[in-house]
Amino acid sequence: MRAALFAFSRGGCATARRILTALPEEAWMCYTMPRFEEPGFLPLDKAVYGASFSSMDALIFVGACGIAVREIAPYVKSKKTDPAVVCIDEAGRFVIPLLSGHIGGANALAVELAEKLGATAVVTTATDVRGKFSVDAWAARHGCAISDMGLAKAVSAAILEEDIPLCSQFSLPAPLPEGTFAGESGPLGVFIGWRTKAHFARTLRLIPRVLRVGVGCRRGISAEAVVRAVQTVFAENGLDTAAICGVCSIDLKQDEAGLLAACEKNNWPVHFYTAQQLRDVAGDFTPSDFVCSVTGVDNVCERAALLDAEKLIVQKTARDGVTVAVAAEHWEVRFG
Repeated sequence: MRAALFAFSRGGCATARRILTALPEEAWMCYTMPRFEEPGFLPLDKAVYGASFSSMDALIFVGACGIAVREIAPYVKSKKTDPAVVCIDEAGRFVIPLLSGHIGGANALAVELAEKLGATAVVTTATDVRGKFSVDAWAARHGCAISDMGLAKAVSAAILEEDIPLCSQFSLPAPLPEGTFAGESGPLGVFIGWRTKAHFARTLRLIPRVLRVGVGCRRGISAEAVVRAVQTVFAENGLDTAAICGVCSIDLKQDEAGLLAACEKNNWPVHFYTAQQLRDVAGDFTPSDFVCSVTGVDNVCERAALLDAEKLIVQKTARDGVTVAVAAEHWEVRFG
């Protein structure tokens, strides 16, 4: 985690040093007022807040909550993208998550800091206070995308009033989280999985990012053709593109401009493998003599998708000069 630490007094600097000791594994940038400057702390000016808000995973203020609120206010945009913001009094007695408690992880960070500092975490989000299932916090902890933030808000509100149904394409462990019950129908519910099927009248889908997309393509392919092929294959198979954790191909394609542009535009991490690495992947694949003559391996997309994955879920599918296959990494639903 990359974190910015702001201290506004000499006592705050002392508490800041306790925080650094408590969480030494984090990548810290520490700031204080010029008149309190000491080794390890950079001078704090107004420009630092905006830069930190856009580049850090967490901002920790050691001082008054009012200072923190005023300084971050111009930069607050969305709970999906805002960093965690936590405030700690200069004596290190109370740790208060102010922003992005769930998705950004401020609540969890506050609890961790409180435990390490011997302080009290002051968590105010309703689902946490009442011990109910928090869909956005759970999704963030388990690497899941959220299909609809509006529905996530509706679920969080509903779960405070009554239990709501939850289902999954994976086995569900027992017991289920407080505020949920196993069910596949109703006006509002939660589905965990990469399938796009809607089980409820309003379905909030929590989508694990575990699908690896193997891609083969002709030389000079356009980025639009690659994106279109991937989206088409996913739609035809009822898969959500939000589940993509990476695009994979052979190293002969590592300079393919269209493929690289498609991945960059969609924030898909891209991985390339040698022909030998692909040949070493065990399984039954759709062979092609032509592909083998060009690449040295009988199938690129299926083998690339399955490398480091658990199972192939979509076999080689050709669309306008692009071949696509999809494999799933091992993943399980865990609560608690």
